[in-house]
Amino acid sequence: MLNKNEFKSIMAKHGDRQEDIALAIGMSPATLSSILNGGRREFRRNEIELMAIRYNLTGEDLRRIFFTNVVA
Repeated sequence: MLNKNEFKSIMAKHGDRQEDIALAIGMSPATLSSILNGGRREFRRNEIELMAIRYNLTGEDLRRIFFTNVVA
């Protein structure tokens, strides 16, 4: 499950708006907004990989932001 606050914090730290990251990972701003607001769709693997590169995210960052409350 997405940690929306962590995600928005990373975006802000890098000076990105929702529109910036949406276009950078190849989705519409409306789709990103839907994901952030708990819509049916979640980020796809390739989208997470693009954000990991863009924001230089570690494995721990990825778990904290994109995979919270997931039981292993």
